[in-house]
Amino acid sequence: MTDQKSALVVSAHSADFVWRCGGAIALHQKQGYDVTVVCLSYGERGESAKLWKQDGMTLERVKTERRIEAETAAAALHVHDIQFFDLGDYPLELTRDDKYKLVDVIRAVQPDFMLSHSKIDPYNTDHAYATQVALECRMIAQAWGHNPGQKVLGAPQLYLFEPHQTEQMAWKPDTFLDITPVWDQKRAAIECMRGQEHLWEYYTRVAQQRANHFKRNSGGQSGGRDCKYAEGFQSVFPRTIDTL
Repeated sequence: MTDQKSALVVSAHSADFVWRCGGAIALHQKQGYDVTVVCLSYGERGESAKLWKQDGMTLERVKTERRIEAETAAAALHVHDIQFFDLGDYPLELTRDDKYKLVDVIRAVQPDFMLSHSKIDPYNTDHAYATQVALECRMIAQAWGHNPGQKVLGAPQLYLFEPHQTEQMAWKPDTFLDITPVWDQKRAAIECMRGQEHLWEYYTRVAQQRANHFKRNSGGQSGGRDCKYAEGFQSVFPRTIDTL
């Protein structure tokens, strides 16, 4: 029996975990959690335009570059373990066996909480599909009749991290996390994503805007906590508490 705390990120593509929850990863690693990241695909077809504009580029070369970027970013965030399922993107599709592979990871990690995408994303259906898969595999991991003898999963919260255009995604944050202490790590991880340099400043601005929301919701001008960078999340399941 171990009391080691852990978390699991299910990322549709190999860069998503960096933009959307890199701060949460680094912060929880710093707090003693083991954070595992599963990248279902490299985003080699749909999220690697800069690489494809190079002469002579091939699919395997793009995947290799994306993996190097993700591994370097994961190191900057002190990720405990990063796994690449290499299932292809645009569209991302999982077979039953692929899902069982993710269930095995979930049961092995026994996460205290999970992180994945918004439930709706009309601009990138891979993202919404990844969360559908995360929910389905969470359910299977809780089933006593699936691979009897394995330790079944409890009831970890699934937090949906921020999508690119929240107005279109029906994403409503109910949790703000102060990532100021680890912002330098997240920014370093962001800069590892050389294939998507156009997003570096965008996600810096997002973190600054969410910091404003953190301050406002922690007391506002009457005594809110100072915060320079934050991330927002939407919880899927009710949370059980003893005090308000």
